[in-house]
Amino acid sequence: MVAITPVSEEARIPDVRRIGMADLRWALAEGWHDFREKRGDILLVGFIYPLVGFIAAWFALNGELIPLLFPLVAGLSLLGPTVASGFYELARRREQGLESGWTHFFDPWSGPRGRELLLATLTLALLFVAWVGTAWRLYQGAFGLSQGLTISAFLEQLFTTNEGWRLIIFGNLVGLGFAVIALASSVVTFPMLVDRPVHVGTAIATSFKAATQNPVAIGTWGLIVAALLVIGCIPLFVGLAVVLPVLGYATWHLYTRLVER
Repeated sequence: MVAITPVSEEARIPDVRRIGMADLRWALAEGWHDFREKRGDILLVGFIYPLVGFIAAWFALNGELIPLLFPLVAGLSLLGPTVASGFYELARRREQGLESGWTHFFDPWSGPRGRELLLATLTLALLFVAWVGTAWRLYQGAFGLSQGLTISAFLEQLFTTNEGWRLIIFGNLVGLGFAVIALASSVVTFPMLVDRPVHVGTAIATSFKAATQNPVAIGTWGLIVAALLVIGCIPLFVGLAVVLPVLGYATWHLYTRLVER
C-alpha cells in the first residue's frame, strides 16, 4: 500500500468564495472606516509611496529616461501590495481586538512571515523590471534613442506622430497585460501571508484561484484601485497618503470575503 501524506496547512490552497459588487462596496467602506480610526497614527507612513513617486519622477525628468516617466510612475502600483502589508497587519490586529498602533506596521516583516513577504516582493519587483524594460524597448522601437530629449519634445513626438499614437495604444495594451498579471498574482497573496503561516507559492496560487473564480469582481476591483491611484497622484502624489492606506485596509477586508479562513 502507498502511504498518503497529509497536505500541510502551509501548502493547502484554501477554498475561495464567489463575491459580487456589494462585497467590493463593503470592503471600500470598511477600508475608509479603518482609515478614519487610524489616520492619526498612519498618515505619515502613507507618505512613503508619494515620496517614491517623487523620486521616480525626478529621476526620469533629470536624465535620459523621460520616455520612462509614465511607465515608472504607473509601474509603482505593481509594488503597492508590498507597501500595504503594514496596513493589512493593522487591519488584522484591529479585527482581532488587539492593539493596532503604528508601531505594529512593520510586524509582518519579522520572522517567517517576513521571509515569505520578501519572496512575494521579489516576484513583483521582477514584474516591475520586466514592465519598465518592455516599455523602454517599445519606445526605442518607435523612436530610437532619446539622447538629449526634453519633456516638450517627447510630448510632441508622442501626440503629433503616427508612431507616437501607435506607441500609446500598444503600450497601454501591454501595460494592461502586466497589470492583470500583477493583480491576479497579488490581490490575495500579501494579505494571506500576513494572516497565516503559508508558503508564498500557496498564497500566489490562492490569489490566482480567487481571480479566476471572480474575474468580473476582481477586474472591477483593479479598475477601482487604478482610478483611486490616479486621483491620488494628481495633486503631486500627496493624495496617495490617503488613498494608499484606504486601499490597504480595503484590500484586507476584500481578502476576508474572498478566502475561507
